[in-house]
Amino acid sequence: QVELVESGGASVQAGGSLTLSCVGSEYAYTNNIVGWFRQAPGKEREGVAAIHTGGDITYYADSVKGRFTIDRDNAKNTVYLQMNSLNPEDTAMYYCAVDPPPYGGSRLDPNEYKYWGQGTQVTVSS
Repeated sequence: QVELVESGGASVQAGGSLTLSCVGSEYAYTNNIVGWFRQAPGKEREGVAAIHTGGDITYYADSVKGRFTIDRDNAKNTVYLQMNSLNPEDTAMYYCAVDPPPYGGSRLDPNEYKYWGQGTQVTVSS
């Protein structure tokens, strides 16, 4: 069983930065895809970024390219999401999730992911 715990969500002003962390249980990130997703009220959950924990391949939604960076520290079983230049449209509950092998076809499709954390709230005010 994979357990994931997100942290780092907060309320910030537009233009600010936050770093989210997702700590996984032992072996949670062994050769898996780890993704960050977000869901705003009344909207569908959408993929933000993903990373292969066995390498440095990353994936980003167009809406966050150049502003968000996903990274990992396998020794700490932690995946990070560095978010810069935040704007009110980034306001959402952010979730991390794990897609174990065999991997799904789309790294940013939430339906491909099997294990989920409880989420951490990010609120950006103008």
